[in-house]
Amino acid sequence: MADGMKTELVSAIHLQEVELQDGPADKEQAGETFTVEEAVEKIGFGRFHVLLFVIMGSANIVEAMEIMLLAVVSPEIRCEWRLDDWQVALVSTMVFLGFMVCGVLGGYIADRYGRWKVVFAGFVWSAYFSLLTSFAPSYGWFIFLRSMVGCGVAGVSQGFVLKTEFIPAKYRAYLLPLATIFWMTGSMLIIILGMLVVPPLGWRWMIRLSVTPSIILIFLFKFIPESARYNVSAGNIQAAVETLQKIAKMNGASLPEGRLVEPPSERGSWRILLGSSFRRTSLLLWYSWFVASFAYYGSVLSSSELLEKNLLCVMDAGREHQVKHRHEDGLCYCIPFALSDYQTLLISCLGEVALVPVNICLLNVLGRKMSLTVLQLVAAILFMLLNICTTMFGFTVLLFLLRSLVSMNFNVVYIYTAEVYPTAARSLGMGFCTSFSRIGGMIAPFIAQVLMSQSVISALSPFAVACVVCALGNFLLPIETKGRALVYKVSPTQQLTKLTHLLRESGDFLHRDKEVAYIVTV
Repeated sequence: MADGMKTELVSAIHLQEVELQDGPADKEQAGETFTVEEAVEKIGFGRFHVLLFVIMGSANIVEAMEIMLLAVVSPEIRCEWRLDDWQVALVSTMVFLGFMVCGVLGGYIADRYGRWKVVFAGFVWSAYFSLLTSFAPSYGWFIFLRSMVGCGVAGVSQGFVLKTEFIPAKYRAYLLPLATIFWMTGSMLIIILGMLVVPPLGWRWMIRLSVTPSIILIFLFKFIPESARYNVSAGNIQAAVETLQKIAKMNGASLPEGRLVEPPSERGSWRILLGSSFRRTSLLLWYSWFVASFAYYGSVLSSSELLEKNLLCVMDAGREHQVKHRHEDGLCYCIPFALSDYQTLLISCLGEVALVPVNICLLNVLGRKMSLTVLQLVAAILFMLLNICTTMFGFTVLLFLLRSLVSMNFNVVYIYTAEVYPTAARSLGMGFCTSFSRIGGMIAPFIAQVLMSQSVISALSPFAVACVVCALGNFLLPIETKGRALVYKVSPTQQLTKLTHLLRESGDFLHRDKEVAYIVTV
């Protein structure tokens, strides 16, 4: 076999589902062009990525503060408006409803008009409506304004796509899990803010102060450019080249020789998600995202309910663990968080980053699919272990581990989704997935906060069963993204046409399985 033909075959194997150009390209022309993926890999990791990681990681701080604010403010609004359990649960549900509706819309807009615009608009939107929440005159206004905040947070979450598209493949498994640190920081900030501000000034001032990070980030976001991959998919090659040149200069690197060439494609189309190449992947991912959110917020809300209402089977229960909310003469609505309650919340937040090294090892050793399976199976076991009688220390350890596992699971599914979809539909794919995750977030409060009061095992079992079913479903995912280049545009027909031509000349043969072409040498 000629050397040139061997090179083309090896390239075809390694690039897998990356777009192949029509017709044979000669060596001279191939040497004069490069793709965004090749440019990103050539530039490597440097100062730009540190700046990107800090600013976009801070977006996770804002997102975490807005979501976890509900756990801190729930006792206060329950007292002020005399709310029942279902009304408190409805607050979280409405936030996730706003997230779900705007998740798909934000993903569509991001693929059509740019990631940067959607993320920036999400910052402004969420900060504005979060500030308005602090002036809510009634419960009805409160849940409406919080649903608008959820809509803005959906736009902020597109920052994960923007960040992923700039990171070289070999660094994604290390850097993306570390984003958990920013989420934990946001969760801890809102808890500390609640501990310091709520007792003397009330929950309204806590919300007003929590808007500060969003306002700061609005001004810092000008240092982050639009995604070069998006510009290429939109046909704006010159803008993509300018962005890559700035990044290369900042990192002290250079671009590959030649010119950037990738054809524009259809953007923001749901047909890509449900086409033959991604139909099964999309359906399984939608359920995986549902379970990730369902289990994560189920663990967060279940732990607070078990502690607040003394529903645990604790062998060394002290006076502080006696029944608080239910009395012979009715319910007590005004039970604010004590210092110990805030401390418990802080400890559970630390669980989200304690096992980040384990998460990185799983991603690099087992890959994305197997990591999801292992994490979900172990999480299911821990959910059921919360039913057993143990000491408070034992419960704290179980809760710490559970929070770590569901957080890692959420992190892995984020990474897999950003890697598996092509640039032409990556934001829309992420938007659909996050919307399905919010359905899980909408259901979780009614199980963890309402059903939990009736039966602990009945409330924890749905979380465990959902994790087991999802773990089994992961075996059906057709694509493993570990070490794979981000896909620009999938065109199986063009792949098979060119590979068949090459293989006929080389004497090898082609095997097609699950919409992916593999080369088998005779």
